[in-house]
Amino acid sequence: MGKVTGFLEYERLEEGYEPVEKRVKNWKEFVITLNADQGKQQAARCMDCGTPFCNSGCPVNNIIPDFNDLVFRNDWQSAIEVLHQTNNFPEFTGRVCPAPCEAACTLNVNDDAVGIKSIEHAIIDRAWAEGWVAPQPPKAKTGKKVAVVGSGPAGLAAAQQLARAGHDVTVFEKNSRIGGLLRYGIPDFKMEKSHIDRRIAQMQAEGVVFRTGVLVGAMAKEGPAAKVTNDAKDTVTPEQLKAEFDAVLLTGGSETSRDLPVPGRELDGVHFAMEFLPMQNKVVAGDKLKGQIMATGKHVIVIGGGDTGSDCVGTSNRHGAASVTQFEVMPQPPEEENKPLTWPYWPTKLRTSSSHEEGCTREFAIATKELVAGTGKDKGRVVGLKTVHVELQGGKLVEMPGTEKEYKADLVLLAMGFTSPVGSVLDAFGIDKDARGNAKASVDDGSGYKTNVDKVFAAGDMRRGQSLVVWAIREGRQAAREVDRFLTGATRLPR
Repeated sequence: MGKVTGFLEYERLEEGYEPVEKRVKNWKEFVITLNADQGKQQAARCMDCGTPFCNSGCPVNNIIPDFNDLVFRNDWQSAIEVLHQTNNFPEFTGRVCPAPCEAACTLNVNDDAVGIKSIEHAIIDRAWAEGWVAPQPPKAKTGKKVAVVGSGPAGLAAAQQLARAGHDVTVFEKNSRIGGLLRYGIPDFKMEKSHIDRRIAQMQAEGVVFRTGVLVGAMAKEGPAAKVTNDAKDTVTPEQLKAEFDAVLLTGGSETSRDLPVPGRELDGVHFAMEFLPMQNKVVAGDKLKGQIMATGKHVIVIGGGDTGSDCVGTSNRHGAASVTQFEVMPQPPEEENKPLTWPYWPTKLRTSSSHEEGCTREFAIATKELVAGTGKDKGRVVGLKTVHVELQGGKLVEMPGTEKEYKADLVLLAMGFTSPVGSVLDAFGIDKDARGNAKASVDDGSGYKTNVDKVFAAGDMRRGQSLVVWAIREGRQAAREVDRFLTGATRLPR
């Protein structure tokens, strides 16, 4: 490394945030990226550790020590070339990835990890600003045609890789805009959609064709997100795709939200997060919506303690909610992990997001028993919910007597994760499913993302279930490699 003693001389540098009172008044990103000098200093902390666990901790296996060293040497253009070798879209992961690479950082054993995510963010933002991100059209065409169904991160990564390999790629998307849950599930204050638009323009210049507003098979208006975003005006059958294309890759997202089966679930004012969040994203994009779900002036309860729940918190605060409370059924994790026990794996610890810092009461080890209906003018609407505290006993959550409580609630948002992809598209193709309802397409037995249906592959959430953007990119890249091998008998695409 360029600065062998850097980890001894410099402390970790965190990216800055705009003040809360300013950022909650708009939908723009508010993270302040490291400047060139800060990036160099942060990169100097990367150790010459010999065995960089960060590489394996990263799902796309970013070559992290190399781009850190290049940033330290002020060779930012080479740094983006190294980063792009393994990651098609570092502007996505540099903003929304939880950074498992940092948990695996060798320095994290007994010190603060290198700020790998912030360095990645700085590299790609500078690369776009300097004009270093350019289309890479193939030198020769193969004459093979590939259909990619779904335009989230897995579909986009696969499409770009396959187009660069010389195949004619068409991406089918049921929504009116490209991006999948990147577009409709992640709030603009975390990732502005101009980042997606830039990549779409690059991919079009590389030969990728995008067809929006197209339903594939019986992929009807299922799931809460589809109710909001499905603008399909055309349909394509699996038979048509298989007849027209040499290979079909299914990369739809995990859109079936986990429900809350308690009395009062049917009341007005109770919504899935994936009804609430896409509406706001569409409004930010300039769409006119009737009946947008708003948190303005309401007491909001968010059920679910993960990232989607945090996004609901941040969105509710920007709406001007009267109060925001987030429930998590599991016990509160420790503020600091036991590093000797957990490193280099992803640790369980209390994580406080920027949305939490904007205003939120967090309740742990709490379960919802009933949603309370109003009376009079509020008849048919939720006005509160009844809860009870729970404890883990013998691996099961047990209700604690005497801990019952009622909360005021005008808006209840269900953000408890997702159970499976949209089943109808798999059924339309006749795809075998695993026990969780995902497409059965193994990668461990040499099947290479193939499904039971000839020339049909599956990747991303469609195959492995709900996961991170960075895992979707990995799946898309690896599936593209297998599709390329299937079509040509060999492949030069990287893993």
